[in-house]
Amino acid sequence: MEFYKKRDFGAMISDTFQFFKENGKNYFKNYFLLNGLLLILLMVIVVFGYRELFSQIFDANTEGQNYFFQQYFQENTIVLVIVCLFVLFLFLAVSVINYSYPVFYLKRLSETGDKNIKADQILGDMKRNGKRMAILFLGLFFVVSPLALILIGISYLLIFIIIGLLVLLFVMPTLMNVVNFLLYDFLHTKKGFFESLSYAVRSQFSYSHQREKSPFWKYWGSTTIMYIIIQVITSIFTTIPLFMIMFSAFTVKEKGGNENPFDSLGIMFFVFYGLAILMSLILSNIIYVNSGLLYYDSRTDLHRDKNLEEIDTIGTHAI
Repeated sequence: MEFYKKRDFGAMISDTFQFFKENGKNYFKNYFLLNGLLLILLMVIVVFGYRELFSQIFDANTEGQNYFFQQYFQENTIVLVIVCLFVLFLFLAVSVINYSYPVFYLKRLSETGDKNIKADQILGDMKRNGKRMAILFLGLFFVVSPLALILIGISYLLIFIIIGLLVLLFVMPTLMNVVNFLLYDFLHTKKGFFESLSYAVRSQFSYSHQREKSPFWKYWGSTTIMYIIIQVITSIFTTIPLFMIMFSAFTVKEKGGNENPFDSLGIMFFVFYGLAILMSLILSNIIYVNSGLLYYDSRTDLHRDKNLEEIDTIGTHAI
């Protein structure tokens, strides 16, 4: 697959799935080698943590103990703080790998053409770029996130005058593209954080080296389609437990008893939520790979370099 080339909207979608058709086995094998254990730990904590939390809430409500939930937190403060810190660290580790892995994989594949990429090669790329990754995620947290929250907040406020729904529909995929372009550009080049951020924003609306129509709609549309696909798949795992809790709550109410539905349903109730989170993290690779193709589409400066290389190669063969 050629990476640095212009693509129309249809090619953005089809080439994303073509990528996984050609490289999916190697891609996900390395992904699970690097991130699999962290994902399993995260899922286990979510399943047992949510079960314990909601069980305490339900017990407090059904047994008429107004301060039961507050007492539970007071008696387990140290344990809860340790668990929260561990979950935060685990979530950050998963996020770093989940965001950076597709970038380094596509970078290595586009530069070398080697389809037999090893997990230790990607891990080596991450280690060599550790300092830049630290700068990147600090910038995302302290610069991009506050600005994004302000923009999203304004969009939500505009919902009260209806137009906000339309604004939000355009803002969310665009913000997602800006963040992903920032990731790709910062880790593909030697630019500074703000220089890459500037490129990530500008490239959503125009090509830097060519006077062509804005790529905004094909970028926005491609990301929106991928996001819808992911949400449809993950909704399967969230809809089932939703019906389970509604049915259980209705049954308890009809019987008039104090039975805790979380005890009767057991751990299987929250396994579905854990699977939904797990599937969402795994399927997010579709958006990240798609964003990589969008980024390569925007790098028209490298398109020309690629064409010149091909012309030189043709000339060499002709001689």
